[in-house]
Amino acid sequence: MSQISETFARLRREGKRGLIPFITAGDPDLVTTRRLLIELDHAGADIIELGVPFSDPVADGPVIQRASMRALKNDVSVEDILQLVSETRGLIKAPVVLFSYLNPLLQFGLENLIKRAAATGVAGILVTDLSLEDTTDFQKSLAENGIDLILLLAPTTSDERLRMISEKASGFIYAISTTGVTGARSEVSGRARELVSRLRKFSDLPVAVGFGISNREHVGEVWSYADAAVVGSAIVAEIERLEGDEDLPKLIGEFVSDMLQLVG
Repeated sequence: MSQISETFARLRREGKRGLIPFITAGDPDLVTTRRLLIELDHAGADIIELGVPFSDPVADGPVIQRASMRALKNDVSVEDILQLVSETRGLIKAPVVLFSYLNPLLQFGLENLIKRAAATGVAGILVTDLSLEDTTDFQKSLAENGIDLILLLAPTTSDERLRMISEKASGFIYAISTTGVTGARSEVSGRARELVSRLRKFSDLPVAVGFGISNREHVGEVWSYADAAVVGSAIVAEIERLEGDEDLPKLIGEFVSDMLQLVG
């Protein structure tokens, strides 16, 4: 059983839902990212999504785009990120999922990536712009190395594509609550619940809902029909607001902990 599968099995045994925070590696710097991983884990994060900065993050809204730019100014590389995961594996319990676009991974080399990710303890990889038709060999290699392939689906995804995604994904499936780019929103799209219901007809994998989940009320709503909520832009916006504050990691940990305590 993979790290991610074990996490969701534990949540089921405990009758709980999961919280998956997202941060961008290297924002505002790698030292702070290391501290953030530890604080998020201590705050109760069940899985942590670690974004690989990219110069053209077309699926991301302005908040995460700015985070990528800040990280790239620090020359953060895929190797730096893998080393960071390796350094923190003995310090945190939450599995780490790399959230990336394809280009940085291709530059690093997919075969090299998979070997290094397995060695450093990466639990899963999500590639936002990897086409479903091109996942077969990548998924096979990941599975052989004990790494889950996390796939995205949107409210516009057809039933046929839902079936195909269900056959190729592992660990969990990431359901986007709305079409468009990432970003905090005032409410969760009603289409998310419908999407999860449709997906349940094809897969028994856990489902995490993200895009626009920005407060504890949103998390509580998502928990009513999905297995986990992903919180990204709201956290990244706080990191941006607190840049330069020595207590930034601690305050972000409290932000996440508060979200969990008040809906749990």
